[in-house]
Amino acid sequence: MSEPASWPRLDLPITPPYPPMEAKLVDAVPDGAGWLFEPKWDGFRCVAFRDGDTVALQSKAGQPLTRYFPEVADAVRKLGPRRFVLDGELAVPVDGELAFDALLQRIHPAESRVRKLAAETPAIFLVFDLLVDPEGHVLVGEPLADRRPKLETFAGRHVADHGDVRLSPATTDRRVVEGWFDDMAGLGLDGVMAKRLDAAYASGERTAMQKIKRMRTADCVVGGFRWASGKRVVGSLLLGLYDDDGLLHHVGFTSTFKANERGAVLDKLQPLIGGEGFSGSAPGGPSRWSTERTGEWEPLEPTLVCEVRYDHWSGDRFRHGTTFLRWRPDKASRQCRFDQVRPRSRRSA
Repeated sequence: MSEPASWPRLDLPITPPYPPMEAKLVDAVPDGAGWLFEPKWDGFRCVAFRDGDTVALQSKAGQPLTRYFPEVADAVRKLGPRRFVLDGELAVPVDGELAFDALLQRIHPAESRVRKLAAETPAIFLVFDLLVDPEGHVLVGEPLADRRPKLETFAGRHVADHGDVRLSPATTDRRVVEGWFDDMAGLGLDGVMAKRLDAAYASGERTAMQKIKRMRTADCVVGGFRWASGKRVVGSLLLGLYDDDGLLHHVGFTSTFKANERGAVLDKLQPLIGGEGFSGSAPGGPSRWSTERTGEWEPLEPTLVCEVRYDHWSGDRFRHGTTFLRWRPDKASRQCRFDQVRPRSRRSA
């Protein structure tokens, strides 16, 4: 999804690219009243715009998704209202579970390949917010306590329970949330979202929504890599996060890849070798991980994003090596910031 964004003309009060509301990763479900809880689906964030017969699907990074998910665009186009904007998640159900790998395969340059996959493993759109209603009213300034009933009314009139567009469930009952955590894998969940009922839609901000995941993860920029000792294969990826000044700082590394994965990883990195790398702190100086190969690393053009699992964040680094989980082509590198991992007190200092 690296091509320049191209959007159709839309006569709507909100048009793409429109930054969706983001979430702050926290360790536990927040205490107290005033929260609405939703499943965190294992998919791609998507904002869907409809103006008559024209539909545009936008990724979290502000890039077009329409060509990659033509069946979802068709499903949105078939809904009764002619004008609206919805926020939700794209997912691909396979054998009763949500398959993120199947979703990744859809980001393909060949239209014939996309059409084939759309027919074989069609995606669904799980909707959790209404930003513009069918009368053209902008709802983003209203609290979630008012937006959610309007979304449920919209869904009750126009969305089928098991169709290609579905209403994502929500609850204020913590016992329901505990049930979600007990059976996340079976439900196709990646965690739980907690949204403030008294908050407006915080476009591009992490102030009104929190996410609680099964494991601690972060989306990082791959700013470089190290070769494996004595071999011309990738030993580990060097990870970076952006600060408030737009500088990319080295924050850690991934553990070693399996032997049968290294060739594909190198193929993905090869075109980016020799890029800018880290514009802030970089590998090579004194480090708690220093070895005889500390300075032997290759800088990359900082465009690749990957999701990693980690056990502890200390200071401005991952304390130990992280585990590579997957590539995230749906996210822009500039969205990979320290506020994913830093405590709130650090962010406001």
